[in-house]
Amino acid sequence: MLKRMVIILLLFSIFYFSHTPHLKVTDPTSWRNSSVWDHSATLWSILQPGSPFFTSYTYGFDLEFILRKIAHFSFFGVLALLIYWNLRKSSWRYVKAWILLACFAFLDELHQAFIIGRDGRIIDVAIDSFGGALFLFLLYRYKKISKI
Repeated sequence: MLKRMVIILLLFSIFYFSHTPHLKVTDPTSWRNSSVWDHSATLWSILQPGSPFFTSYTYGFDLEFILRKIAHFSFFGVLALLIYWNLRKSSWRYVKAWILLACFAFLDELHQAFIIGRDGRIIDVAIDSFGGALFLFLLYRYKKISKI
């Protein structure tokens, strides 16, 4: 029961921060900004080829950017481990955990694309997915080494 509560808490935390416009990791006062939904955005306008969803970042490579990517990487890495621990034991457990994580990462970035002051990027889905894959791989290696 505790495992499920922790994963739900992390999912809601990620959703909350994704829903917060003009979020700055370096400015905790921005963590509570009221969100504004972009009513002109549609699923097609976000996912059409050439949209910002499929382009690179337009802002600079600074401390804020680095901290944001570290947050993506680590939050989704921990989420991958929580998903893994909530799945039944099977030979495909690592793969299932990673696929579920990648799906949530995609939906999270899609959600961000609808929030004014946020932007969803496919590259962030890749960063989130890579973070999850790395954490799952480290868990796998740890389990292998522990058995020796």
